[in-house]
Amino acid sequence: MKMEQSSKSTKTRTRRISPTSWYRVASWSFVVALGICCSLGSVNAQQSAARRWNEAILSAIRIDTPRPPVHARNLYHVSAAMYDAWASFDATAKGSFVGEKNVAGDVEAARNEAVSYAAYRVLSDRYTLSASAAASQTIFDNLLASQGYNKNVTTTVGSSPAAVGNRIAQQILNQTLNDGSNESNNYADNSGYASVNTPMISGFPTATNQANTPLTDPNRWQPLYINNLTSKNGQVQPSDLQAYIAPHWGPVTTFALKSTGPHSWSSVDPGPPPQLNGVGDAAYRAGVMDMIRKSASLNPQQGAGAQLINISPRVYGNRPLGTHTNLGHAVNPITGAPFVDQFVKQADHARVLAEYWADGPHSETPPGHWNVIANQVADSALVAKKIGGTGPVITNLEWDVKTYLALNGATHDAAIAAWGAKRAYDSARPITMVRYMGSQGQSSNALLPSFSPDGLPLETELIELITAESIAPGGRHRNVYDQANVDSFGDFFAFAEFTEANLVGKVAIKTWNGVPENPTNEVGTTDWILATSWLPYQMETFVTPAFPGYVSGHSTFSRSAAEVLAGITGSPYFPGGLMEAQFNTDFLKFEDGPSGTVKLQWTSYFDAADEAGISRLWGGIHPSFDDFPARIMGSEIGKNAFLVAKNLFIGAGDTDLNGDGSIDGADVAMLFNNWAGSGVGDCTGDGIVDGADLALVFGDWTGDSNHLASVPEPSTMALTLPLVTLLAGTLRRRSGTSGLTSC
Repeated sequence: MKMEQSSKSTKTRTRRISPTSWYRVASWSFVVALGICCSLGSVNAQQSAARRWNEAILSAIRIDTPRPPVHARNLYHVSAAMYDAWASFDATAKGSFVGEKNVAGDVEAARNEAVSYAAYRVLSDRYTLSASAAASQTIFDNLLASQGYNKNVTTTVGSSPAAVGNRIAQQILNQTLNDGSNESNNYADNSGYASVNTPMISGFPTATNQANTPLTDPNRWQPLYINNLTSKNGQVQPSDLQAYIAPHWGPVTTFALKSTGPHSWSSVDPGPPPQLNGVGDAAYRAGVMDMIRKSASLNPQQGAGAQLINISPRVYGNRPLGTHTNLGHAVNPITGAPFVDQFVKQADHARVLAEYWADGPHSETPPGHWNVIANQVADSALVAKKIGGTGPVITNLEWDVKTYLALNGATHDAAIAAWGAKRAYDSARPITMVRYMGSQGQSSNALLPSFSPDGLPLETELIELITAESIAPGGRHRNVYDQANVDSFGDFFAFAEFTEANLVGKVAIKTWNGVPENPTNEVGTTDWILATSWLPYQMETFVTPAFPGYVSGHSTFSRSAAEVLAGITGSPYFPGGLMEAQFNTDFLKFEDGPSGTVKLQWTSYFDAADEAGISRLWGGIHPSFDDFPARIMGSEIGKNAFLVAKNLFIGAGDTDLNGDGSIDGADVAMLFNNWAGSGVGDCTGDGIVDGADLALVFGDWTGDSNHLASVPEPSTMALTLPLVTLLAGTLRRRSGTSGLTSC
């Protein structure tokens, strides 16, 4: 495909984008190692009832308003309904919301029917609030009918599978109606949030508005005015002003996440982000510079973006948690085969990352994306469907209901934690950070124009001061003049603020030049623009999400999901040790490209999760200090969610901390490893692991004293079973607990 720069592509135009422009087909496919394709079309006959309903909700998400926390909650609750319907016909498994037990002559048929009615009722109720309610209901009605079931069977009384499914769905809907989400009012904010900052007109060169009203606090979130604001699903909003999505989400009831408070997510609270002119000032400024450098590297035709980089798993991936350090994989950990080098242009890799993981218009949003990945994994012939990689191979239905419960319970908790932190710290997005510092001037030399300690540092070929010579026709900064004097329709308009004379002394940055006039066959490239015109690598009708940045939702969702997939499969690695997605030269939507084929490859679920977070840096949506803490949060959330789910699967009391069916020294070891923390080992549910929890573990003891050899400090003494019993009794008396209670 022709990649030469068009004569018009050097001038960014703020255009009204038709939603149909989002429908350019992505030429990619998932391929598992050894050449086995994960084609959904080839496995329809084997899809379980739960899988079909999971595909139905993903279809409904794609045509709804993109509200990630809301979709995470719906995914969790429909997954819980399907799991509880399945578990009601299992003698061992515990329900997540509903604990009833049922019998049937044909258990498999009864489970399929109960699961389907449970999913249908939850989805039909929840998606009455959808922006595409009628279309979503048609999806649900058609699926139920295709399964041979009648939607008019609404009874919740009796033991028929339909009644069981309807009853379980109704109980879950009743129990979750007042969970803090404000579902009754279509999830509207009921917390009274109001931004402290003047909104920014994103299509105008300013940090706030045309009057350049001073920004109240560059550390705080700022809503944007966006002409013809288009949501991530391509729907044009009636107002140009962004409305914060779900600022009240932090107190929503969780699946597994617990804490002593003040929030359910306090145990994973990373603390505040870096603050300009406060704690972490240097990190804030470095984050701004990193955003500008990355944006300057998006040109595949010249500069850093044209340089070749190796993205083979041999050198790319395998990062220690919370870092960008690529240790790589010496060989495929499953097959032992070496990984082949793959050199691509930096700009091609970056742009593919940014768009693939964006989960933008017509997507499943980040929680749904990880359901897609989980389904691709389940479709692989290389997966032995054994929970945790051990035990008997189970049916597709059992695998699916258990995977969805653990996965979507984790991403639901991730949404609560991430959105809780977003509200608590109310942090700025990169567009505010870059434009604010650019509006202040330059911070390098007090003797030069536009000096301010809060300005951007000057750097040749990246951040420069405009001169009369450089802004003149043919000058190196002339694009600044052309780009600033464009109206919201993309036409030239000579603004009084941006005459050549008025631009002298202002700060210009070399960065991505924006969506070209014809994104189908033109590239925006990089060029000089006013620092106050900086835009992330996104469509001009979206620009940046409508909520604060810290912490990254993508990173929290993705790491929590990766932990669950590693737990449920019993391996951190994709089937066969490799998952691939290939992108051809017509993939990109924001502009033409990539210039050559790009193949993303992930050896582990964690490699993919890290890359989801990294993609948001290239997209200009987050600095790295939004990403790293979120990965760490997601790791703990995901591990805890899988542990809670696993205990439900085996019907274990919460004192069976490792879910192996025996309460012994291994469980005590886990408890002591998290002593005074929260989550794993918090058997009483009071938000802290302490003596009361230890008393419950010892009270439910089923193992022998020899297992205590694995218990670390502070239990290195050689405890005998009589001493264990005595200690348990003492702890019960001190903590006020009694009996052999299973928490």
